[in-house]
Amino acid sequence: MKGVRRYIVGIALSVIGGLGLFLYGMNIMARGLEKSAGRRLNRLIGILTTNRFRATLVGAVVTMIMQSSSATTVMVIGFVNAGLMTLTQAVGLIMGANIGTTITAQMIALDLNDYGPIAVGIGVGFWSIYSKGKMKNIAEVLVGFGVLFLGIDMMSLGLSPLSNNPVFISAISNLNNPILGVIAGAVLTTILQSSSAAIGLLQALAGEGLLSMSITFPILFGENIGTTTTGLLSTIGANVTSKRVAIVHFLFNLIGTIIFMSILRYPVELVVMAISPNNIQSQIANAHSLFNIINVLIQLPFADLLVKAAEKLVPEKENKEIKSSIY
Repeated sequence: MKGVRRYIVGIALSVIGGLGLFLYGMNIMARGLEKSAGRRLNRLIGILTTNRFRATLVGAVVTMIMQSSSATTVMVIGFVNAGLMTLTQAVGLIMGANIGTTITAQMIALDLNDYGPIAVGIGVGFWSIYSKGKMKNIAEVLVGFGVLFLGIDMMSLGLSPLSNNPVFISAISNLNNPILGVIAGAVLTTILQSSSAAIGLLQALAGEGLLSMSITFPILFGENIGTTTTGLLSTIGANVTSKRVAIVHFLFNLIGTIIFMSILRYPVELVVMAISPNNIQSQIANAHSLFNIINVLIQLPFADLLVKAAEKLVPEKENKEIKSSIY
């Protein structure tokens, strides 16, 4: 019994520790990139107009820098809540954020784990030599990059014993049910509060041969729904327009998941397997990218309908309350 307990605790500690390093590295790298971008990042946000195509592009760029679609969504909700941005502008930005967040999965798929310690070493060296300025920011990016891959490596090593565990294999096989897969992906991302971390964990499991692509697809789609919970939670106490922004994000990913699960799942699966037939981590990264790019291309022309749906789901109660108080 003690042996089983040690086995479970050992795996849990490796996964939790690896996830912690992954998230910490991602945050350090994002902070360094954000500092390096500086005024340019603010200028990018400042050029937002009612042109939703430009807003989508800016959303993708900002999220690539911030390394988190949730962070971008929360930032947009803050802008809307402060009256600095309209709901129409926010829709394009959020759609772009979904594309920008796929860069992390693509980085993991490059399998740069061996270069993690080198990046940390060089980054710490720069950190020690330069006290401030651009080189200090570059040092943060390098350290964050290295720590991120050290976390992925730690997760992979911790998960490897599960490849021969019949109980775990049996539990995973139950996720062949697409609906269960979507729910599992949504719950996982809600718990981790990071779609990048959830997809990183998915890639680590797949890399150890614990997940097939047929099981991974529904989980991946569910993770796109789960990532919207951060934005929904951030609107507690916010104004009506801010709540509508979060609802638009949720509807966008929900509709995309329904479209892919019912129509596009198998064509996209064939495409990603043809692009990288022997690398399931690349297949996951490419599937994530294709999901978000195609989803934007399908739904961007109908952005006004998403806005109307959000307005229906979140009615303007404040105005009604004001009118009733007057009369």
